[in-house]
Amino acid sequence: MIILGLILLLLGLFLHIGILTTIGIIVAVIGLVLLLVGTTGRATVGGRKHWY
Repeated sequence: MIILGLILLLLGLFLHIGILTTIGIIVAVIGLVLLLVGTTGRATVGGRKHWY
């Protein structure tokens, strides 16, 4: 998800499409948040051990 966000961000910047840049930032931030939650090792997302 982080990689997809970065790809969308770069495409948005190179093609000058604002919505792609915005979506890329949002997807990358969500990916980073999920990565951080996943590394805590606790059942923190919805009370479940696995959130996928």
